[in-house]
Amino acid sequence: MTSEPPPADVDVETFRRGRARTRVTRVSTGAGTGRDFVLVAGIGVASTYFEFLAPLLAAEGEVYALDLPGFAGVPASGDQPTAAFFADQVEGVLDHYGLRNPVLIGHSMGTQVVTEVLTRRELSHAVLVSPVVDEGEARAGVQAVRFAQSTVRESLHIALLAVSAYLLCGFLYFFETLPYMLRYRISDRIVDARSHLLLIRGEFDRPSPRRLHSRLVERARSARRWEIEGAAHCVVNSHAVGVARLTMEHVRDELARKGRMPAAEAAVPPAQHADVRMVLGAAASRLAEWISAARRDETGVERAKARHARVLWEAYRARR
Repeated sequence: MTSEPPPADVDVETFRRGRARTRVTRVSTGAGTGRDFVLVAGIGVASTYFEFLAPLLAAEGEVYALDLPGFAGVPASGDQPTAAFFADQVEGVLDHYGLRNPVLIGHSMGTQVVTEVLTRRELSHAVLVSPVVDEGEARAGVQAVRFAQSTVRESLHIALLAVSAYLLCGFLYFFETLPYMLRYRISDRIVDARSHLLLIRGEFDRPSPRRLHSRLVERARSARRWEIEGAAHCVVNSHAVGVARLTMEHVRDELARKGRMPAAEAAVPPAQHADVRMVLGAAASRLAEWISAARRDETGVERAKARHARVLWEAYRARR
């Protein structure tokens, strides 16, 4: 017999650390394992990439999805946008909320930020989804080709998410951040990460090739590697069910050291509890968020993000 899950408590807060601001969307149900999950997105994009992953993980513990300085309409601080700078902001969030041993989950450039945090703090588990950059291809032109090759495998939904996020970030800040991302040597820094790591990539993820994952696993103190069939670089969105499942099995230490997950087991299905009202509500809240961010209306952004998170929780909540 199934029962209704508890309602989601959603708060959106803009946290300050010095001149820098980080927007935090917290989703909590008061149920689950009691673990905390901190989600860090990639270059130019926003916590909206975790729109499906967040409600899935919220059934297991509190989720904190971050919009870093300069992204998603959050003002840039004027500091150099290095992985170390963004890691400072993540650490500020951990301290602000009193998170002692959260599971850090980074995607794309967010894996660099997470790796940098892990060189400073001894956290038990972390997840690197689509880590970048392969040192042999750390040139802007090559990476542009790799992202284009991966993009043709993505859905229209993900393409729209990306375009809207890049517009809010602004191309000037994107290109200011890009050289720092290309210069970051994740293969060297991962040696000092003191956590049990899970590396995930999509089968068609060209910016995060298998050879990079092999190198990272070889150099890490403790690492698992998994690939999700049919997925590309934005596996964290398109195949969020698989990412959530692998994450929880990794945290429980029930996951094999290496494996492949079929796309049918990983892809986000149609929402079991959705109706026309929920679909329209999700679209309206996302549009309100974008417009508010473009207007630099932080209060409007926070309200819209909270509404969107509640709608998706209702649509994708797990019945127990």
